[in-house]
Amino acid sequence: MSKIKEITSFLETIAPLPYQESYDNAGLIVGNPAQEVTGVLVTLDATEAVVEEALAKGCNLIVAHHPIVFKGLKKFNGNNYVERTVIKAIKNDVAIYATHTNLDHVVGGVNFMIAERLGLQNPSILAPKNNLLMKLVCFVPIDATQQVADALYEAGVGQIGNYDHCSFRVEGTGTFRPNELANPHIGHRGQDETVTEHRLEVIFPSYLESKVIATLKQAHPYEEVAHYLTLLQNQNQEVGAGAVGTLSEALSSEDFLVYLKQKMQLKIIRHTALIKNTIQKVAVCGGAGGFLLRDAIQAGADVFITSDYKYHEFFDADSRILICDIGHYESEVFTKELLYRYLSKKFTNFATILSETITNPVFYHI
Repeated sequence: MSKIKEITSFLETIAPLPYQESYDNAGLIVGNPAQEVTGVLVTLDATEAVVEEALAKGCNLIVAHHPIVFKGLKKFNGNNYVERTVIKAIKNDVAIYATHTNLDHVVGGVNFMIAERLGLQNPSILAPKNNLLMKLVCFVPIDATQQVADALYEAGVGQIGNYDHCSFRVEGTGTFRPNELANPHIGHRGQDETVTEHRLEVIFPSYLESKVIATLKQAHPYEEVAHYLTLLQNQNQEVGAGAVGTLSEALSSEDFLVYLKQKMQLKIIRHTALIKNTIQKVAVCGGAGGFLLRDAIQAGADVFITSDYKYHEFFDADSRILICDIGHYESEVFTKELLYRYLSKKFTNFATILSETITNPVFYHI
C-alpha cells in the first residue's frame, strides 16, 4: 500500500511547494503523512459534501486545487463551512491535500491544461518568474568529475527547458597545502600540491540548495569542497504565471467565442468589445488573472482568458485586446482531470476517482 506522503511527494515533484505564493496554503492541510491510502478523490474544492463523497467511495485522501484553509483557524466550533469541513475530515480520518498556486506556476500545470483544452500550439509561461535559479560552481579532480556531476544531476541540477544534464566544464590547475590536521584525498600534509581539476558549473532551482550542497559534499572526493553559489536574476522559463500559445488557425472573434464556450463548457462569457477581426494568439490564466493583462498585451495576444474581472477593470483592455472572463470555477474545473491523469498514471495500487460533487458557489439564471 502507498502512504499519503508518497502521493504528496510525487505531486510536489510536479508542483514544488516553494513555488506557491506567500499568501497561499498548499500542502497537506489535514491528515497523517504515514497513513496508508485506500483511495484518492480528486476535486477542485474540499467541502463538507466532498468529504462525504470521499467516505462513500472509500477514499481517505482528498487532493484538491483550492486549500480549504487559507488563514489560521483559532476555533473549531463548526461555525462556518471551513471549520465544519476540517472537523468532518479529522473525525473520519480523511486527509486533505491542496496543490494551488504552485500548480498554477509550472509547465504542465493549471494553465497548460486550459491551453490543452483550447488546442493551443507551443504553449509557454506568460510571465516567467525570476530569482528562482542558482548557479553552483565547484572544483573537481578530473577523474572524479563525472561521478560528481551524475550525483548532482540526480539531485535536480542541470535542467534547462527540454534538456537535462546541462553543465559547463573548463580544465585548470588547483593548488592547496594540507595542514597537520588534514586528511587529504590527494597530496601530503605540509606539502604544496597542484592538481588538474575541472571547474564545474551547473544551475538548479534555488529551493533545492540544501539538497544540492549535501549531495556535492557526499559525492566529492575532497575533504574540503571548494565551491560557491550565485543567485541568478534570470527568468525561469519553466515557472511563472499564466500561459500563452496560438490556435492552429485564426478564427473570427465571434467564432472564437463560440469555440471558447464549447471547449471550456461555458454557459456565459463576460467580455470586452470585439475589436479584433481575428483571434489566433491566446493568453490564459486560471482563476483571478487580471494582474497579467499587461503581460498578455506585451506578448501580442489577441485575447486574454481569465476570471474575476471587476467592472472598471474591463476598461483596461483599452481597445488593445479582447478580455474574456469565463468564471473562476469554469476556468479551473479541468484541473481535476489534470490531477487525475498524473495520479492514475503513477499509482495503480489504489483507486483515483474524479469527484462528482459540483462545488461551484456561483449559479446562473439564463
